[in-house]
Amino acid sequence: MQGHLSAWLVKHGLIHRSLGFDYQGIETLQIKPGDWHSIAVILYVYGYNYLRSQCAYDVAPGGLLASVYHLTRIEYGADQPEEVCIKVFAPRRDPRIPSVFWVWKSVDFQERESYDMLGISYDNHPRLKRILMPESWIGWPLRKDYIAPNFYEIQDAH
Repeated sequence: MQGHLSAWLVKHGLIHRSLGFDYQGIETLQIKPGDWHSIAVILYVYGYNYLRSQCAYDVAPGGLLASVYHLTRIEYGADQPEEVCIKVFAPRRDPRIPSVFWVWKSVDFQERESYDMLGISYDNHPRLKRILMPESWIGWPLRKDYIAPNFYEIQDAH
């Protein structure tokens, strides 16, 4: 089933894949990493001026990684803002997705957290470095194939 935004993107020749609607009726679209930055700019100009959240997850052990963006179109006088969910999938070996920091500045810490926990590299992000884990940490803790190191010490816990 194709939603309003998906139909608009098709009309303007923008490549994507409709993933249907979530339980709240919010349209979900899949965008290829190479197309994401240009489509993000187009969505911003179209009126999706608020990035509500960005997160990432590991689809399956050894499989793809996903970066998820929840966008809202806020217009004066509108009864209900339009929302859309964008999913950008990246290969596990070299997960690279264009950063949308220069479109929505609020994505700064959220893309950094996705990098820190899953190892997704956001190209052209101005400060892409670990935000939760120490810089010396090895690996990506939220990947399903992550093996936790066996050196936790509780001496600093009190």
